Amino acid sequence: MNRFFHFLFISLMSLVLNKGIAQDASRSHLKWSKLQPVPDPIGFAGSFSGVANGALLVAGGANFPDGGAPWTGSVKAWHDDIFVLESPEGKWKHAGKLPHSLGYGASVNWKGALIILGGSNEKGHHSEVVVLNYKNDAVETSRLPDLPHPIANTAAALVDDVIYVAGGIENPEDKSAGQNFWSLDLTSEHKTWKILKSWPGPARMLSVAGAQKGMFYLFSGVELLEGKRKYLKDAYKYSPAGGWKQVADLPSSVAAAPTPAYSAAATLLIFGGDDGELAPEAANLKENHPGFSKQILNYNTLTNTWKVTGKIFTAKKYDAVKNPNGSIWAPVTTTLTVWKGNIVIPGGEVRPATRTPNVLMATPEKHH
Repeated sequence: MNRFFHFLFISLMSLVLNKGIAQDASRSHLKWSKLQPVPDPIGFAGSFSGVANGALLVAGGANFPDGGAPWTGSVKAWHDDIFVLESPEGKWKHAGKLPHSLGYGASVNWKGALIILGGSNEKGHHSEVVVLNYKNDAVETSRLPDLPHPIANTAAALVDDVIYVAGGIENPEDKSAGQNFWSLDLTSEHKTWKILKSWPGPARMLSVAGAQKGMFYLFSGVELLEGKRKYLKDAYKYSPAGGWKQVADLPSSVAAAPTPAYSAAATLLIFGGDDGELAPEAANLKENHPGFSKQILNYNTLTNTWKVTGKIFTAKKYDAVKNPNGSIWAPVTTTLTVWKGNIVIPGGEVRPATRTPNVLMATPEKHH
C-alpha cells in the first residue's frame, strides 16, 4: 500500500510540475528590437543564418537587385556573400563567400558552427551540405556528406546531434513537392544520410521544422497539386523509437514562416507565415499586397494545443517601415536562429517579390 501511495504522489507531482512548466512558458513574452540591417539596400530572401563561434552569420539568399519584381521585368539574382555580426551592438562585416551563390535551403547550428543544407540558384537545386566556421575575422568552409538528392524550400532541425531534413522540392520545374525525410548523425564516425519513413500526410515544401525533447516536429507547408499550391495546416512529430504521430492541426497555414520554430520549456513558437488567403490574388495585388501574417502561434507539446500568443513586434514598441495600408511587415522565406539567448529573424520577403534588410530580434522575458 505504501508503494501505491508513493507512486500516486510521484504521479501527482509530475502532473503539477508539467502544468507549471506549461503555464510558465505561456506567461513568457518577447521584447522586440532591431539589429543593424544586413548591408544590402534591398535585402535578401532565402538566406542561411545561424551562429558560428559566438558570432551571428547571414549567408547567401536572393533578391531583385534593382528593387523591382517579376512583373516589372526584373530578374532574380542569387548571392554568395557571408556577413558576420560579432555583438548585438556591433556592425556587420563581410567575412567571406559561399562556394557559390545559393539560397532557399536550410540552416542548423551545431557545436559552434553553422551548417547549411541544399538550396537553389539560377542553375538549379543543390545537394551540398556545407559547414561554416568563423575564425580570425573570416569564415572557413568544410563539407559534410551531400544530401541524398538536391532539395530547396526544405525544412530542417537538429535533435540532439542528429539533423533531420523534411520535404522541399527537388527541381525548379517539379509539379509536386517532396515527401523526403532524411537524417544525419553528426556524432557518427562514418557519417551517412539515412532515408527514413515519411510522415503520414501530404508531400510538402516551405514547412516549419521544430525540435524539442528528442522529438522532431513538422508543421504546415505547401502541397503542390499539378503545380498549384495547396496551403496545409496539418502537423506531425517524430521520434526514432516511436516513429511518426500526427498532432493537432494549426489554426492556419504558416507556409514559409521563419524556420525552425523557437523552442522554450514545453512550447514551440512559430512567427507569422503565409496563410495562403491572398495567394490567388498576389499577381493582381502586386505592390498593394498587405503583407503576410504577423501572429505568433504557440504550440504546447504537453497538451497538444495551439493558441495565438501575440504578434511580431508592434507599432508602439518597434520603429519599422510601414506599408501603404499602415500595417507592419513581417518576413517569410527566412531563417530563425537563437543568438546569445535572443531570437533572431534576418531579412526575408515581406510581400511577394519585396525583400527587407531588417534584422529582427526578440528577447524572451518572463512575468514575475
